[in-house]
Amino acid sequence: MEWSWDRIPAEFVVTNVMLCRGGTLAKGRGFLHVRKGRIEALGAGSPSHEGIPVLDAGGMVCAPGLVDLSVHFREPGNEEKETVATGSRAAAAGGYTAVVTMPDTDPAVDNSGMVRYMIDRGREAGLCRIFPTGAISPGRRGEAMTEFGDMVAAGAVGFTDDLNPVANGNLLGNALKYAGMLGVPIITHPEDQTISGRGVMHGGYWATRLGLAGMSRAAEDAALFRDIELARAAKGHLHVAHVSTKGAVAIIRRAKDEGVRVTAAATPHHFSLDHARCRDWSPLFKTNPPLREADDLAAIAEGLADGTIDAIATDHAPHTATEKEFQFDQAPFGVVGLETALAVGITYLVRTGLLDLGQLVACLSERPARALNLPAGRLEEGAEADFVLIDPERPWTVAARAFRSRSANSPYLGETLTGRAVATFLRGRLTWRDEDGAGAS
Repeated sequence: MEWSWDRIPAEFVVTNVMLCRGGTLAKGRGFLHVRKGRIEALGAGSPSHEGIPVLDAGGMVCAPGLVDLSVHFREPGNEEKETVATGSRAAAAGGYTAVVTMPDTDPAVDNSGMVRYMIDRGREAGLCRIFPTGAISPGRRGEAMTEFGDMVAAGAVGFTDDLNPVANGNLLGNALKYAGMLGVPIITHPEDQTISGRGVMHGGYWATRLGLAGMSRAAEDAALFRDIELARAAKGHLHVAHVSTKGAVAIIRRAKDEGVRVTAAATPHHFSLDHARCRDWSPLFKTNPPLREADDLAAIAEGLADGTIDAIATDHAPHTATEKEFQFDQAPFGVVGLETALAVGITYLVRTGLLDLGQLVACLSERPARALNLPAGRLEEGAEADFVLIDPERPWTVAARAFRSRSANSPYLGETLTGRAVATFLRGRLTWRDEDGAGAS
């Protein structure tokens, strides 16, 4: 018995899929059996499914729902850029079933009530799992610690002051100790702002040619070295939110070899775009950390391949079209990424031979979930049925009008990418269907 996309039963079998899990893409086609929101069974071949509705997925790749460790949903305070509902919609369209939200809202997520607010808004939207982080310090001002225990009890999965790096080393060291006792990480944006100063892009050839203030690699590398040494002393868990330099990759690799508990993520734009993209003054390429140089991009790809960098995280940062029309030095930092991350990974990493598809999927699902110990990113019997069907060969052109996010400040506008999330399921419920690529007979 076959079923329509328009009506999802409580029990169904997806057949004719290529299962992707554990960093490996199955060589033969298999099936996924969903029952009451959980994965009842999965494996090679075709199951006995008499009386169970069946979807023939046509050889698409079936992968764990994607997991993003860094998104900015702007609610409360800047709902004109994004809300939890619109951000969740963008996540589902990109194949994501779980996201970790940053606390840089207005007011900041710096107390248990705000943590619960974010979780409740995510449940109301019902399109992906929301895992909030809390601020390290009240108002993200770096002056004192927030009530970590209360926020963890409310559901916070880590602590960060996000783009306000904690300059006070004693405060950050104590935060690492306390968070470690609670079993959650401190998430760092490594930037020594006494070095980066008023920089607006990478400090290199193009900044000099354009006459713009540069942000040197040293600002990231020096801050990261300090943060890792504090984590070593505190025996805490440090997570690096967005690695952008070859030096940072080397520092993390050495720290892991020495037994420091450090995990790390890199964004799609930091392994696919370099600082030359800024040569036309477009603020769509303005981000913090900034786009770097070719050898930095290569180091990040190598770090993803060898496990030095645990995950790919979008750092999804929506801004209005008006804001991104300001002059480059006056426009805000940040790009959106939830709806393009999978395709950017396939286009720039898989099709270039730097990673295979199984490795890429692991960097987008299982590895990020493991890095922050989240109950997500698994494609196995007994797990909740969070999964995505992917067409890895489908070309498409990035267009602002097609975004499900409230904002469209993407550096890939007009670019043709390869690979698309065709359908996304949360607890066995369809949350996204690409009308052009998904269908059932």
